Amino acid sequence: MLETKRSYAGMVVAPHHLASEAGVAILREGGNAIEAMIAAASALAVAYPHMNGLGGDGFWLIGRPGSPPIGIRACGRAALGVDRNWFRERGVQVIPGRGPLAAITVAGTVSGWAKAQDISRSRFGGRLSVSELLQEAIRYAREGVPVPRTLHNNATAKLQELRDVPGFAETYLFDGEPPPVGSRLRQPRLADTLDQLARAGLGDFYDGDLARSMAGDLERLGSPLRLEDFQRHQAVEVEPLSITAAGHKIFNLPPPTQGLASLLILALYARNPAAVADGPDHLHRLVEATKAAFRVRNAHVTDPDYMTQRAEEFLTDEFISKLSAGLSADRAAPWPEPPKQGDTVWLAAADSSGLCVSFIQSIYWEFGSGVVLPETGILWQNRGTSFELDPNGTNALEPGRLPFHTIQPAMAELSDGRLMAYGTMGGEGQPQTQAALFSRYVLHGQDLQTSVTAPRWLLGRTWGEESTNLKLESRFNPATIEALIARGHDVQVVGPFEEMMGHAGALVRHPDGLLEGASDPRSDGAVSAR
Repeated sequence: MLETKRSYAGMVVAPHHLASEAGVAILREGGNAIEAMIAAASALAVAYPHMNGLGGDGFWLIGRPGSPPIGIRACGRAALGVDRNWFRERGVQVIPGRGPLAAITVAGTVSGWAKAQDISRSRFGGRLSVSELLQEAIRYAREGVPVPRTLHNNATAKLQELRDVPGFAETYLFDGEPPPVGSRLRQPRLADTLDQLARAGLGDFYDGDLARSMAGDLERLGSPLRLEDFQRHQAVEVEPLSITAAGHKIFNLPPPTQGLASLLILALYARNPAAVADGPDHLHRLVEATKAAFRVRNAHVTDPDYMTQRAEEFLTDEFISKLSAGLSADRAAPWPEPPKQGDTVWLAAADSSGLCVSFIQSIYWEFGSGVVLPETGILWQNRGTSFELDPNGTNALEPGRLPFHTIQPAMAELSDGRLMAYGTMGGEGQPQTQAALFSRYVLHGQDLQTSVTAPRWLLGRTWGEESTNLKLESRFNPATIEALIARGHDVQVVGPFEEMMGHAGALVRHPDGLLEGASDPRSDGAVSAR
């Protein structure tokens, strides 16, 4: 049984132990939490390539006790040369999930590393070079990492749809088959790319030799992305959304992420919490809050420039009261709504000064578009598949438009002064798992690691799943499962520790400087501390 890890000097939580160790190595060298996060994120891009990478997007929350966190939006826009007619001219009625026609948005995560490093240096005394921060990632890519079971399992499950995508087989298959667990995965082209970033700077990804190389490869493969799309991209600092629930201040990212849904779920639950965690009232009330929040999300959340109402309007007491009045305490509302897919990694870091980071980066589906660029070895995301070719759709495809994002890191300043960074991967499951962790730890007083390890639920489709019912891990009390069925929930009992439930984690800083961390037994993760 995993135990909550504790330290005073610094801590990193990541879904792969090599990433958390890379981050802690930076803390030991005197780096701050932001610098540790860049090191961990780059290492994770190598060790967990099926879930994240340089060809994806990222979002940051950077906080300290007593002050609002800083948000960074590092997600790419649709190519300027792509629109609905571009697909129709190619006989495509639905944006494909794999291949070059799925690679239609710029990758933003490297720009987020750069923006975070600027903030680190200008506001938090950061001093380490890009070369120092990427050192372990370069080594892992050059020397190789042991293939984790989750990579093997996902390559096996998606083999038929990915095998013939340009660059996939030569990068991620061994003799045409998924790599065995524990075999050495070397990524020499990715090592060279990371080394180029270390020498030339992170900006080279968008306006330099790397940008020209990637744009050329993408064009030759049939993607609409061009060098101009890279050059016009930039990560931006954004003001996080926030609510106060049960006296605690909770933060998340604004659109185009689904952070609004995460906040709404907790705001609704805090108005009518269950007496105890993990019983039928706890699950039922959070599931019904999820349905209400997802309906708002599906109807309104998109590129903020295209929204008719500001996200903050849905977080007022008046609006939340209206939603709350529509929730039943004893009957399940009809479901499903249109689902959102996703695949992601979440990480956190904290240093001895009190600086904390909640960070998430993603290539969307497992292995993203599947396209690996020939010159750089970068696996490109398929985030553009969240666009719709229906001109009346909430997320209708337009040139230069931001796509809808399932990913969103969370942070909370608790009423007693604790600062909590938490999150997970898992598409539809992200807001639900965030609600599970927060409600268990903060509202019901569970131990931090217990809150992460405890059985979870998932309403809707996520990561590798097509069904939209309510999935419950089998470790729930049978009486709880029966009570939910009696309330009208369409329940499916799954395994005891299902990867579909996400790879969650949490890090808490106490007012006296104590750090607590928890990682998910469903992942290859670890909490590493100084």
